[in-house]
Amino acid sequence: MGLIEAVAAYLDAEGRIESRVLPREAGFLYATESMRLTTRLMQLASWLLLQRAVNEGEISRENARSEKEKVKFSATPSQRGGPGYEELPQTLRDFIDKGDRLFERVMQLDALEKGDLPAVTPGLANGVADQLSRLKAAFARAE
Repeated sequence: MGLIEAVAAYLDAEGRIESRVLPREAGFLYATESMRLTTRLMQLASWLLLQRAVNEGEISRENARSEKEKVKFSATPSQRGGPGYEELPQTLRDFIDKGDRLFERVMQLDALEKGDLPAVTPGLANGVADQLSRLKAAFARAE
């Protein structure tokens, strides 16, 4: 929620001023990206609020799943960039990056909640244990 408030404050004040001096193409992209960012953040907030409601026992997991299916996320982070993107104010690009990172984390949580566990390669399931076994093997050879 803090990110949403920070983005809203930026777009309402500093961002509005910064957008006025952008070249035409970058100005159009600014409008597009700021709308995409606010939409995505509201979608993420909706998802997170549903999750909190389940955790606090306010709604059932099944009801939350049905509501979450109604939330369709806007453009993915891979669709960033293009002509004029580098001309966008750094503050907006930083907010976009933060929103994209939050999106990726929520997508991981969503996949885990649905039971879509990431594939684990045998031997790499525990990176620390794998490294320790390599060290033991290396020191065993040295003796």
